[in-house]
Amino acid sequence: MKNTDFLDAPPESAVLTDYDRTHVTLYMRLLDAYADNADWQEVVSVLFAFDPTNDPERARHIHDSHLARAKWMTEHGYRQLLGGDTP
Repeated sequence: MKNTDFLDAPPESAVLTDYDRTHVTLYMRLLDAYADNADWQEVVSVLFAFDPTNDPERARHIHDSHLARAKWMTEHGYRQLLGGDTP
């Protein structure tokens, strides 16, 4: 994944977005890293190809906002992904 393939934050929406569909694999990898207690800076570097030392605040925002959306997917978005629940 190139660092141009993502936004600084996923779109906020109560429904699954095209961005979410495109980044499902990224969300799963973020959740795996979170479950493994991986260092957020390493996660940003590996998954987003973004050097967190260049802009630590932006890097943290990218990580946290995408992780939050990934967690949302585990509670709500996955139903929509599977073609079931809609808000």
